Amino acid sequence: MNSCWDTIQAYAFRSLGYGERLLPRDGYTLCEHFTLIGSGLIWNIYYGTLALLFGFCLAISLAMAKDAHSPWVRKPAEWFIFVFRGSPLFIQFFLAYFFFLSLKQWQPFFSPLTSAALGALIVLFLNTAAYAGEIFYGALRSVPRGDIEAADAYGMTGFTRFRRVLFPTMLRLGWPAYTNEAIFLFQATTLVFFSGFPARQQMGDALYYANYFADKTFNPFIPYPIVGLYFILLTLTLIGIFGLINARLNRHLPQAYRSRVRYRPAIIR
Repeated sequence: MNSCWDTIQAYAFRSLGYGERLLPRDGYTLCEHFTLIGSGLIWNIYYGTLALLFGFCLAISLAMAKDAHSPWVRKPAEWFIFVFRGSPLFIQFFLAYFFFLSLKQWQPFFSPLTSAALGALIVLFLNTAAYAGEIFYGALRSVPRGDIEAADAYGMTGFTRFRRVLFPTMLRLGWPAYTNEAIFLFQATTLVFFSGFPARQQMGDALYYANYFADKTFNPFIPYPIVGLYFILLTLTLIGIFGLINARLNRHLPQAYRSRVRYRPAIIR
């Protein structure tokens, strides 16, 4: 018990640069597996949380732009969504890394973009914004005509109508699908390990440490299931959080008409 507690104290925040700097060289106990992979999960949560927060704001803007009458506003939003939804996320990581690397060679000011902490986050942010933008665009187009006519009858126009009628209804209609996008985003953060963005001073994500143990022990059947277990727990947490938000969005509806959050895994993206 004390030995495992010592391991937790030494490696719990290693992925952030705190604690023991050297990785285990022998033994490779189950406690070390869980502790180091859990430490790396902090980065996956970092990528997913920030990309989700910033991506949500951009997604709402993209949905509004795609619904705009002016082609000068609508077409850029349509192409942005098409490009990021039409290309694999791994290819986006690959192209972005070499683009940021070119910027770094041209001007050292852009060197932070080549790090996983910032460069990979930008790619995830743009990717989830495109998918969520399409989700909210569909929800915006599904707002009942009667709600819009009622807003017009009350004299609501412009931003007031959007804030009080369109946005709440759009959010309520699109939230179940957006929940699945959020879950997929957190799972997609494991691709950062393969993306080419370097981990600073061996401070990688969950898959980085799982791969380390698999290489050292020649046994992938311990570290990789641990990664899967952590992400299952993370998915359950997301379902719980988004379920509470969904209940809040639908609190004014009768129980029979309230939508429920259901996890639908994406087989192909």
